Amino acid sequence: MAEHGRASETITSLEAVFAPVHSQTAFEETVERLGTAIKLGLLVPGTRLPAERELCAMLGIARSTLRQALVALGQSGHLHATRGRGGGTFVSDPLPPAPPPSPEVLAGWRGVCDGRMTVEVGIAVLAAERCRPAMADLLEEMVVAIDDTLDDFPAYRQIDVRFHVGLAELTGSPRLVKLMTETQGAMSNLIHHIAHPPEVLDSANGQHRRLLAAVRRHDEAAAAREMTEHLRGTEYILNALLPGG
Repeated sequence: MAEHGRASETITSLEAVFAPVHSQTAFEETVERLGTAIKLGLLVPGTRLPAERELCAMLGIARSTLRQALVALGQSGHLHATRGRGGGTFVSDPLPPAPPPSPEVLAGWRGVCDGRMTVEVGIAVLAAERCRPAMADLLEEMVVAIDDTLDDFPAYRQIDVRFHVGLAELTGSPRLVKLMTETQGAMSNLIHHIAHPPEVLDSANGQHRRLLAAVRRHDEAAAAREMTEHLRGTEYILNALLPGG
């Protein structure tokens, strides 16, 4: 009976892993679902994932979204693909152990993300209300520049921070600029613990574009929504790739 119980729990868990994705951040949520299942041992090394067509139907996502997620997890070392007879996408052997984040980081990362959500969504709303075209043009230049740094995370992150601080500057509030700077510092302490596949960075910059478009047209509700989706996407990636998270 005990063995049957464990098997039932595994089946139920895998059904949850492959349940339809409803989030607007479908790419990040797919990475989170598969990465977390691998981390928890629900998908053990050597497991072959369902075929792309089947997996797309199970998750309710486009094939392009699935392929982006599989590429990202391949670049982070969680999956590998083989060709020919018997080929497919497989869960990789466990990654070589890396210096783990401190217990404090693992215990507090969600709290950091909660604080970020509180600060940055409010800033997005005020930025949309108070946006000045000249400042928005500078942010647009940053978004374009980020496209050339997808394979160079330190360079990407430098511009990424400037973009978020620039949003705070649009509010005209020195206090909010200070809060944004502190928030970005706290996030940097988290995200240096994870891999940074270009597919993930490209998706995040697409969110920057949509956020800036909402800010430009003074659409406060859309700016709040786009910022929320952007931050949730980061949380999904952290949950998937943070060692021991």
